[in-house]
Amino acid sequence: MKRLKIILQSNVFYIFLCIIALIYSLIFTKLIKYESVYDLNETYLEGKIIDFNIDGNKLDLMISGKEKVNATYYIKKEVEKDYLVENILVGSSIKLNGEFTEPISNTIPNTFNYKKYLYNKKIYRIFNITNYELDDKITFFYKLKNMIIKRINSNDDLSPYFKTFILGDKRELSLNEYTNYQTNGVSHLFAISGMHISLFSLLLFFVLKKINVTEKKSFILVFGFLAFYAFLTGFPASIVRALVFMLFLNLNKFLGLQITNIKCLLLTIASILLFNPFMLYDLGFQYSSITVLSLLLCADYIQGNYFIRTFKVSIMAFIFSMPITLYNFYEINLLSPFVNLLFVPFISYIVYPLVLLNFIFSFLTPITLIVLKFLTLINSFSASLNLFVLNIPKLSFIVVILLYILLLIFIKTKRKIFLVIAFVLIFMYKVKPLMDSSTYIYFLDVGQGDSTVVILPHQKKVIMIDTGGELTFKQEEWMERKRKYKKSTNTISFLKSLGIKTIDSLILSHGDADHMGEAINLVKNINVKNIMFNCGSYNNLEKNLIAVLAKKRIRNESCIKELNIDNNKLYFLNNKEYGNENDNSSVIYAKLNNHKLLFMGDAGVEVEEDLINKYNLVDIDVLKVGHHGSKTSSGKVFIDETNPKYSIISVGKNNRYGHPNSDVLDSLKNSQIYRTDMDGSVMFKIKNDKLKIEACEP
Repeated sequence: MKRLKIILQSNVFYIFLCIIALIYSLIFTKLIKYESVYDLNETYLEGKIIDFNIDGNKLDLMISGKEKVNATYYIKKEVEKDYLVENILVGSSIKLNGEFTEPISNTIPNTFNYKKYLYNKKIYRIFNITNYELDDKITFFYKLKNMIIKRINSNDDLSPYFKTFILGDKRELSLNEYTNYQTNGVSHLFAISGMHISLFSLLLFFVLKKINVTEKKSFILVFGFLAFYAFLTGFPASIVRALVFMLFLNLNKFLGLQITNIKCLLLTIASILLFNPFMLYDLGFQYSSITVLSLLLCADYIQGNYFIRTFKVSIMAFIFSMPITLYNFYEINLLSPFVNLLFVPFISYIVYPLVLLNFIFSFLTPITLIVLKFLTLINSFSASLNLFVLNIPKLSFIVVILLYILLLIFIKTKRKIFLVIAFVLIFMYKVKPLMDSSTYIYFLDVGQGDSTVVILPHQKKVIMIDTGGELTFKQEEWMERKRKYKKSTNTISFLKSLGIKTIDSLILSHGDADHMGEAINLVKNINVKNIMFNCGSYNNLEKNLIAVLAKKRIRNESCIKELNIDNNKLYFLNNKEYGNENDNSSVIYAKLNNHKLLFMGDAGVEVEEDLINKYNLVDIDVLKVGHHGSKTSSGKVFIDETNPKYSIISVGKNNRYGHPNSDVLDSLKNSQIYRTDMDGSVMFKIKNDKLKIEACEP
């Protein structure tokens, strides 16, 4: 024991242990390529349901078979949905027929990589279900978990908050509401974390002490309860970190090892990484570990009354989590430490306990709903103060490491110059795009829709042509999903990753949803200075957007002939009104750095013929192919006349329309074709008249 004490008290041991854990994690996650045990040709999957979610007509399952698999099923009838809601159980066995597919990577640069996310959770396959067979035999602990889930689902009004605060499942929270929490920098309060473990522990230790249970027995009972709670929540990284840290802290106490809390934390982090190296990439683990480490390192600084301590904790947590936040989300809310001063005590000591009590005592529902309504209001108001949100282009991983080195040196030496250097480094990334003399044209993969971003040299001006959007079809009420994903979320994230918070000109080629359906969400999240509509009357979608523009005082105009922007001209060639929305599309011609570009919207063959009769459109460098490669556009005469060097077809994977048409592809055979369904987003970079092309493949 004496030798163990000496080893565990040695600083060299922890340095060596952390280096070994880091190298081990990198080797096993980067150098070793893991493959699925399931062949893509297999059509059968059997396993245990370890998680599920029903939203509208979509059932998502996490299956534990030979390995973990994400499975998806689209419910066909309302009676079937009722059956599943009543009978599907966590921990039960299930037999599935369908097909395996591979997860896809992000096809818009710097956005969420679903394939990598699943890979880091050791999930290598997705299963699309055609039919299923349920088995309701489950173990005792799963029976308890299902009882709690049933209890949660019995309260429709509070179910999203029960799931959030008890199970750590935020999937039913309003997407807009949760986005506001993220903007405010308080979304960590809605994740099951060390804070929840601490509250549970304090309460349980207090009760056990009152009934004269010894300290060691109390620890065993509390740790056992918390381990079950971790099982209940699906063992999220932050809970695992808190549990292991609690274990080491108490072992240190009971065995008299006399090691510091910081060393216990380092031992915790290293042990977890050695057990599961993929935990290194879990955001919950990163935030949880770095925040607790910063608070332990700054323990001497965090003094004063409750409010002063809370504010100092917020400042330290904000500064130390900032590199992770910027690396992943490209912006920080400078008001976050102040907002936390309000939200932390309100959620920790009022909302969270009240939700837990309401889970047990349902008569508290009216009070809880009032409190949650107030929380929503202050959340929305705080998020609206977006003048204090600082956007930083994507940091490199090396810069993130350098920032943490500077922060650690600052804590060790107490010399503020290192903190200043860290912020100067971040500021340098802020101004970096202004030094870039290249022109960029991004053809974004927005599914079955169009969206193009043009960035002029030194990021002086940003032009966006169409936003993408989803063509919606009438569904029965039971099929509607509570949490609808907005496609523009990826576009907004992409723009922020480039340091773009302002679009100087948003051009909407025409009023179809697949071209402008995301415009309202875009103008709510990005500063748009001016919007241009095509010729012709406004449809309902355009009228709804104009109403939003009026409230936000955003200038808009229609049927223009040219746009002068930063010594460049965009010519709107189609000013004639045809008999349909597609043919009324704005057709835009631009010459950027001696490269000729032509954007066709959804204009058809008749428009194409009029254009080549009216204009000299020969030897186009980049053609944005009309109407997603439909047979109604890209006539052979037009293609032969324009003779494009590169052709971009924006089209959704396996779309219902059969785009692009084979005849169109044949007409374009002398051109280099890029398709967003196959190549993902495509970037054209022009510098000194030289063209560089990159694709963000799935």
